[in-house]
Amino acid sequence: MSAGSRLAGTPEPLHRWPLPTGITVAGDSWGDPDGPLVLLLHGGGQTRHAWKGTGERLGRAGYHAVAVDARGHGDSDWSADGVYGPDVMVADLVALVHALGDRRPVLVGASMGGGISLTAVGSDHVDATALVMVDTAPRLEPEGVDKILSFMDQRPDGFASLEEVAAAIGNYQPHRSTPRKLDGLAKNVRLGADGRYHWHWDPRWRSSAPDLEALYERQAACARRLTLPTLLVRGGLSDVLSEEGARSFLELCPHSEYVNVTDASHMVAGDRNDIFADAVVEFLARVVPVGGAPLQRPHDLQPMAIDHNWQETP
Repeated sequence: MSAGSRLAGTPEPLHRWPLPTGITVAGDSWGDPDGPLVLLLHGGGQTRHAWKGTGERLGRAGYHAVAVDARGHGDSDWSADGVYGPDVMVADLVALVHALGDRRPVLVGASMGGGISLTAVGSDHVDATALVMVDTAPRLEPEGVDKILSFMDQRPDGFASLEEVAAAIGNYQPHRSTPRKLDGLAKNVRLGADGRYHWHWDPRWRSSAPDLEALYERQAACARRLTLPTLLVRGGLSDVLSEEGARSFLELCPHSEYVNVTDASHMVAGDRNDIFADAVVEFLARVVPVGGAPLQRPHDLQPMAIDHNWQETP
């Protein structure tokens, strides 16, 4: 099942990994396959393409960067049962790490991807070498979250043209200039049988409201358990993660480092990839250096038990 046909010019994924969780995930990669593995996990409603500039920068620095589409997004499969949430997403991540050779990864997660990464590491399901959280934490601003969800829920009947798609994105991100060419929008939508353009994600992903308080409590418990090198990156213009929310994460995880990209919004990598990617490379050069000691295989981790009552938010 999908939102429709891929538009001409939509980049084909370099990789597809069938996972024992029942889906096949699509991904791209950059850099030396023998370099330290860095997994890039996008936010809700985004795709692996959000990481292209970051992946290229990491590749040039000697890392093996891999960006994947989450289930229900981009070119990855949709859930057959329509179930989405942190437990199934973490199970996908565990299976992906195994498919990539059980190498201990760096996890870089934006928004939803950051929550998945935090939960995977903090609940001992993924033995990562470092964690980078991008504009997300166990304390988010309700107004900013509502703005994202409202954007995703608009136009369930689709758009008549790519111009309408561009206008919707422009209204959500007024700080960005409108692209002169609309070709780049092809990767964000699919052409449905009704002749209209629909977002690439599975609308069932947004079919039930998440219990945010329970979700944040779970993430806070995971944050308290972190012992690996951790970096939190906030967009200074973000209305999703406030400065107070960032500081609350630093209290939960006192050893973590913090970068505020002052002129970026919630989509930090998309707004200022130059600053963001440099900050990530500088951090990793210290904590997971290229050419450092060989990374051991993961130790025995707790088995993954899936709770379908959980629902993630972007």
